[in-house]
Amino acid sequence: MARVVFDNVSKHFGTVKAVDGVSFEIDEGAFICLLGPSGCGKTTTLRLMAGLEQATSGRIVIGERDVTQAKPKERDVGMVFQDYALFPHMTIAENIAYPLKVRGVGSHDRNARTEEVARSLGIEQLLARRPGQISGGQQQRTSVARAVVHKPQVFLFDEPLSNLDAKLRVEARSFLKHLQMELGVTAVYVTHDQAEAMALADRIAVMESGRVVQMGPPLEVYRRPATTFVASFLGNPPMNLLPVTLRLDGSDGRLHGPGFELDAGAWREGLGAGSRDGAELTLGVRPEHLQLAPDAASATLSGQIYTLEPLGPETLITCMVDGRLVTARLFSDEPPALDGTAHFRVDPEHLDLFDQDGNRVPR
Repeated sequence: MARVVFDNVSKHFGTVKAVDGVSFEIDEGAFICLLGPSGCGKTTTLRLMAGLEQATSGRIVIGERDVTQAKPKERDVGMVFQDYALFPHMTIAENIAYPLKVRGVGSHDRNARTEEVARSLGIEQLLARRPGQISGGQQQRTSVARAVVHKPQVFLFDEPLSNLDAKLRVEARSFLKHLQMELGVTAVYVTHDQAEAMALADRIAVMESGRVVQMGPPLEVYRRPATTFVASFLGNPPMNLLPVTLRLDGSDGRLHGPGFELDAGAWREGLGAGSRDGAELTLGVRPEHLQLAPDAASATLSGQIYTLEPLGPETLITCMVDGRLVTARLFSDEPPALDGTAHFRVDPEHLDLFDQDGNRVPR
């Protein structure tokens, strides 16, 4: 296993900055997820690690070696692609053994290592078949076997579960996490699925427009999003974001939102002395932190019910609040009986405030 360092790495395609000055360090044996929407630069970042793209500027280190200009085969990484990229004319055994073959490993050692890896991944009975003769889940395991057979220092995963159905995705997710923990190899995993990122990663790097906008443990990123982009991207449903206006009509000021008013004292120091009366800010609250209130008088905010979605152990209530949809997650087997209007209260400790530029205001 090895650490991975990105030092101010950029990749330009003509005038397009696919990766823009990215810097981070991944510890040995860590499992990191690069998370973000399509086009944010996460796959290009992974391909830069693998050597499938050359950096326009910056430095990439794997282990103790600067590999910025190194060829893919010189980087000692194993990569699992989104479409698995198996050779259709080869058997499963030949696909798994291919990285050993190109490295000049003899046939005896090659066969022994292939059988060992296939057995550990539960596909030893498939070795004589071809990719077209096995299921999607089995193809995914074959692709993983090919990536690990030469014992790389780093695993690179490019959305490897996106072609599987929902049940197989959950099973494969558990399998990949167990495998990485068992082997202790550094892993970098690209996904747009925040549930996958939360479940798998030791740390998440959220990317937007070619930059890493926040990196940290999954729960820290979820609970304390650095920007409104992170807040709105991470979570299902995502954080509710409501416009508020700062009124400096008291020592600490007040936040005026759609149908509610809050004391701004918790954020006054974070807002700083330069905060102005009338500043347009954004208030954020996670759906699970909204609780039903008996009436408007005891509520933080109220709204007309837009949808009610019973999901078994929980119910999602989406309301229209001053032209904006706000969703609450209630953990109950029985959907509440509501008359068209829902009232919610929230503990101020569970509120986040973001400034005019969308950055989180510290408490």
